[in-house]
Amino acid sequence: QLQLVESGGGLVNTGGSLRLSCAASGSSLEDYALAWFRQAPGKRREGISCIRSTGVPSNYQDSGKGRFRISRDDAKATVDLLMLNLTPDDTGTYYCASRLGSCSGLHYDMTDWGKGTRVTVSS
Repeated sequence: QLQLVESGGGLVNTGGSLRLSCAASGSSLEDYALAWFRQAPGKRREGISCIRSTGVPSNYQDSGKGRFRISRDDAKATVDLLMLNLTPDDTGTYYCASRLGSCSGLHYDMTDWGKGTRVTVSS
């Protein structure tokens, strides 16, 4: 089981960028898939992107493709989400999550969660 702590959220103008980071502890990361989810106000939690230790990402949101980039550093035990050209539709709470084995964009497949970091994009 992993303990996950997100950071890097905040208020940004439309067109701006943010890098979210998630620090993991509790176990070696090599067997874990690491993912980012977003929950917009009044909406369900949705998968954005996931990455295995191979470094190959899986992306689950068409709106983020080309703008969001997931990366991981197992030596530092971190997984980052670089978000470019942000719009108000990207506003929400962003969660880091993990599971053993393969990637998934479904929240019920994930076993470990951080508490989230809030991102607000002003118009």
